[in-house]
Amino acid sequence: MSKLFCDDAIDEIGRKKDRWEGDVYDAGRERLGSFKTLSGLPIDPLYTPGDVSGLDYSRDLGLPGEEPFVRGVYPTMYRGRTWTLRQLAGFGPPEETNRRYKLLLAEGATGINGVFDYPTLRGYDSIDPECRADVGRGGVAIDTLDDMRLLFDGIPVQEISTSLVTCQPICNISVQSMYFANARLRGIPLDRLTGTSQNDFLMETAITIAPEVLPPQFSFKLSCDAIEFCTKYVPRWNPVSFAGYNYRESGCTADQEVAFVIANAIACSEELIKRGYDVDSFAPRLSFFLSAHSDFFEEIAKYRAARRVWNRVMKERFGAKNLRSLSFRFHVQTAGVALTAQQPLNNIARAAYHGLSAVLGGAQSVHIDGYDEALCTPTELSALTALRTSQILQLETRVTHTIDPLGGSYFVESLTNRLEEKIGAVLEEIDRMGGLVKATENGWIHREISNAAYEYQRGVESGEIPIVGVNFSRQEDEELPIQLFEVPETLRIQEERLEKIRKERDASQVERALGEIARCCDEDRNLMEVIVKSVKTFVTEGEISRTIKGCYGTWDMPLF
Repeated sequence: MSKLFCDDAIDEIGRKKDRWEGDVYDAGRERLGSFKTLSGLPIDPLYTPGDVSGLDYSRDLGLPGEEPFVRGVYPTMYRGRTWTLRQLAGFGPPEETNRRYKLLLAEGATGINGVFDYPTLRGYDSIDPECRADVGRGGVAIDTLDDMRLLFDGIPVQEISTSLVTCQPICNISVQSMYFANARLRGIPLDRLTGTSQNDFLMETAITIAPEVLPPQFSFKLSCDAIEFCTKYVPRWNPVSFAGYNYRESGCTADQEVAFVIANAIACSEELIKRGYDVDSFAPRLSFFLSAHSDFFEEIAKYRAARRVWNRVMKERFGAKNLRSLSFRFHVQTAGVALTAQQPLNNIARAAYHGLSAVLGGAQSVHIDGYDEALCTPTELSALTALRTSQILQLETRVTHTIDPLGGSYFVESLTNRLEEKIGAVLEEIDRMGGLVKATENGWIHREISNAAYEYQRGVESGEIPIVGVNFSRQEDEELPIQLFEVPETLRIQEERLEKIRKERDASQVERALGEIARCCDEDRNLMEVIVKSVKTFVTEGEISRTIKGCYGTWDMPLF
């Protein structure tokens, strides 16, 4: 029998629970306030086998490394290989971030997680008047292939897994092309590279909306161009990491976070199949990026539910057969939005608990936030403290000694089931609208995130959602107990570097490269095929971006 408990046993446990609630449990002694998850699911005072009575072990849980992968995507999980320690880093000019990469790797990080500054993410050059004040802030400045050379100078990219947090596709198509072109110039074949690009069209059209973004259909096309290019030439690279983390940072709930990333992956899969690819040729390299927020058990259940939903979607909707196509692999970053500027050292504890939920939920790689990230780019001390937190989780807590230690918990399994139902309902609604691109174009995604963000903020301001140091145990006239990071000089360095490159490069080659990019847009060909070659002329990211926008136009979010 694959059910967890027989019907007679469940009936008897149900009678005992009814007696307990009537004779022993005193609801009048409960703390004031509502008991529910951050996503609004009510939480009972006690869970028993009756709450998972319909759970079939073989069908709904299975074993690690076997369908539906709820208990883990690999048979040995952390007993065989622990999660990748992938700490986010990026600021100032490339040589400064290169030093931070090398520091983290020397101190035990096992992967690079590179973040780019605001101008780079939005397709501008550092010298563009629109963005000079933001150069080097929030990430590293990248304008040309020469910057990419400096960023990874002395780092064996053929041995180190690199994550490029190139959120918006118009940034990704340029920066990822520079990364690949730089590898080729160093004599490293593309099939030896391992890593991930974020490359999520929702980031450009629904999350971090800036002026002059591409229309959703074209932003989506660029995402799919990168997936197609990597499928053909960079087989060990994850060409997209659907950025549920950023959706969550913008305000959506746990079930929306998972539903939106899966809807995004469905749309990309449908497009690649239209282009003539078999689902198992690209789906094994689709990856996901999720948040670890403050609701400890809901986050664990979210990761488990995501694996079950993805397995069903890929199997039933697309007929995938490769086990890697059927398994939901994901990176987790602890929730930046849950960190506080007040009493910032409290964030060490927050990030540790968030990281633990990611690990108990079976993440493949984890970034733990620095305690000062609500205030500034992490200092060296903050970055190392976050790295040590992950190492303590790996080496001291012994949570790696058994696989899925909370599997079978009545509460966790019940919560997993209910989140699966909510995720499924959101996916059905998106399907009724014609898919995620349509849901973005008509503003539905924006409304859903905005409404959820409003409800969360209302809960914080009312005190219904307690946050220590903000609406609970506040300290008046608090003195900041930490030093803030100061962004190193960047604009002058990038200005001088760009001026030198523009003088030395072959202007006719640049003109031909930009013309070929424009023709590629007009002829609806794969842009990444062209741009990987074009960046070798030292064409700038801003020049590439302006050319693409000149062909595809720009878009304003619908008003609602």
